[in-house]
Amino acid sequence: MIKVLVVAAHPDDEALGCGATIAKHTQNGDEVQIVFLSDGFSSRKNGEKRNNLAIQSSEVLSCKKPIFLNLPDNRLDTIPFLEIVQKIEGVISDFQPRIVYTHHIGDLNIDHQIANKAVMTACRPQPGFCVKEIYAFEVLSSTEWQALGVKSFCPNVFIDITSYIDIKKQVLEVYSEEMRPPPHSRSIDNAIRLSALRGNSVGVYFAEAFVLIRNIIE
Repeated sequence: MIKVLVVAAHPDDEALGCGATIAKHTQNGDEVQIVFLSDGFSSRKNGEKRNNLAIQSSEVLSCKKPIFLNLPDNRLDTIPFLEIVQKIEGVISDFQPRIVYTHHIGDLNIDHQIANKAVMTACRPQPGFCVKEIYAFEVLSSTEWQALGVKSFCPNVFIDITSYIDIKKQVLEVYSEEMRPPPHSRSIDNAIRLSALRGNSVGVYFAEAFVLIRNIIE
């Protein structure tokens, strides 16, 4: 059994970025903990139920109940960086994950960028540290919206999710109010198309793509 930590800036990022990969981990007997940095609604009106949707998402994916750090939505740059790092360090110390998934450093969304930097700071490779693998995922309407060439997302790890694409769609439907109708980038249809593109590019039907940040082979 492997312990896996997903550090997401907002509820729905985990579904878009690695929802099917999470399902694959849990169905293989791994223990997955999702932690959300932002409260997901303080920058919006009538968005209080987004955290409840995150709990539903974790249930669909057979994860542990998510941890909410309740930092302000789309304003992580107003919080002392050390405070964010220390909160993540606390989760890592308690949970002791071997694998961590988080945002790509080149995302347009500032919360995503800070999530990546905070994870990398919290996961400084010290002797005996539990985290051995770190992967960055892509999130539609943020990763691909960054200016071309600015820390572009260039995946080098592809996880075959062909057997889990229905779960991917199901967990995205939990966040249906966060999704947009086509041809918006963050539509359920486009998320499935992206999974097909990533899969077909490596010879499978569906895949989720990641940038490998660190892999310590023992």
